[in-house]
Amino acid sequence: MNRREFFIRSAAARAAFQVSSGQSSSAFKAGFAERDITPDIGSEQPGGYGKSYHTKFHDPCKVRAAVFDDGRKRVALVGVDAEAIPRHLVLAARKEIRERSGIAENAVLAGASHSHSSGPVAGVQPGEFDHASPLVRRLAYEHSTAADAGYVERVRSEIVNAVVIANDARVEAVCGVGFGLEDKVAYNRRLRMRNGRTYSHPGLGNPDTVGYAGPIDPQVGVIGAWGRDGRLLGCVVNYACHATTNPGGISANWIYYLEKTIRGATEPNVPVVFLQGACGDITQVDNLSRYAYPAGERWAQFVGGRIGAEAVKTLLSITPGALPPVESGSTVLTIKRRPPNPARVKDSLDLVQKDPKEVGLTKWTFAKEIVLLDAMISREPAVDVEVQAVQVGPAIFLTNPAELFVEYGLELKKKSPFPFTFPVELANGSVGYVPTEEAFGPHGGGYETRLTSYSNLEITAGRQMVEAGLNLARHFTPGHAPEPPGPPPFKEPWSYGDVPPELS
Repeated sequence: MNRREFFIRSAAARAAFQVSSGQSSSAFKAGFAERDITPDIGSEQPGGYGKSYHTKFHDPCKVRAAVFDDGRKRVALVGVDAEAIPRHLVLAARKEIRERSGIAENAVLAGASHSHSSGPVAGVQPGEFDHASPLVRRLAYEHSTAADAGYVERVRSEIVNAVVIANDARVEAVCGVGFGLEDKVAYNRRLRMRNGRTYSHPGLGNPDTVGYAGPIDPQVGVIGAWGRDGRLLGCVVNYACHATTNPGGISANWIYYLEKTIRGATEPNVPVVFLQGACGDITQVDNLSRYAYPAGERWAQFVGGRIGAEAVKTLLSITPGALPPVESGSTVLTIKRRPPNPARVKDSLDLVQKDPKEVGLTKWTFAKEIVLLDAMISREPAVDVEVQAVQVGPAIFLTNPAELFVEYGLELKKKSPFPFTFPVELANGSVGYVPTEEAFGPHGGGYETRLTSYSNLEITAGRQMVEAGLNLARHFTPGHAPEPPGPPPFKEPWSYGDVPPELS
């Protein structure tokens, strides 16, 4: 018996027991689907502040969707292989999903995996700086990472198609939820230094490094759904780690190997919906390692393979059954941007009109970002920030549109009334890095606190998002987590073992 046969037989036995014992409900259904959004060679590659283009292909980028239905309401969880997804795209997709499937708009959660090897949907949006001066327009459209209008529309369309197909594919299902633990692939990239401040990625062997400035979140959250025949219909995986392994070319990043590992142990084409955890300060890079970093391909295999293996272990461990209720809700916060000092704007305007080689590329790049931010604030001094809660039985997904620091994700898990709480960042929009307030204090600093056109919310933004998420969670009642059957009534001990020591 190979590992796939073992998994299927094990799952089939558990699913059959739940159905026969009445722990399944014909009203509870699940459906899954995936759609291709692989960009073309030559497309812009996201994840930086300047222009970079894809020159080769590694693996497909996808939209993956799960729909859960308790007979009363439906919710959709959508994972997108993208660095980020703009809010206008999500709002448009939700509207069409409602029109075509009847699923409520606030019941659709769309989260980006944060793959830095994906397509051009993030960055400067088409027309975003049309209101600005010719200089600013040139900096935005010609010298910054920019989304492609045609590709943005393609992603929107495929999000809609994935949810509609998953909705149409709903069948009676038994589901289970659980946590695994993977603590060998993710590290806090912010480190304390001897000068009392915090640096992001201070580098291997830096003698001034004291230690990590924050924790990680090693939990691998999993929801699995099985059909009546015991075969895995699909699963949802939640984990907190930047998708920056970049295996070489267009790619879902390490999420490709997460999917490949789960498929290798279960069903060869099973949809795996990945939702990124709170990882604003978490990457695969260990700045305290004693060894050289592996190449991108090996790194992607290592990260995705280990997380995938832990997801498989969790799928084997959880008890399936019905997972009612499903519920959803959201709130939209208005959060102010941090405006740059006028003197800094003036200096930055002077710098960006010089050759980057003259002033230094890093200095020029972040001067450009201050100029762009100043133009953004002139039109939009505050941002709409959606915080959403989507419940599937005893599990709740609490979203934010930020690259949220892991401390906030851990706080959500600690204070949530749900036994299974899955923070989802970069969901339903994109507002950049949101550090803790401590990161802005005298011992803070680092890349994530830089003021840019991407990251610029007021320093209390993370606290506002956490409180809004917890408030939503407290309005829902956790469902029952399926449990294994209790033991039969005790009769007598095993006759082979109920003996005194036999010495002769």
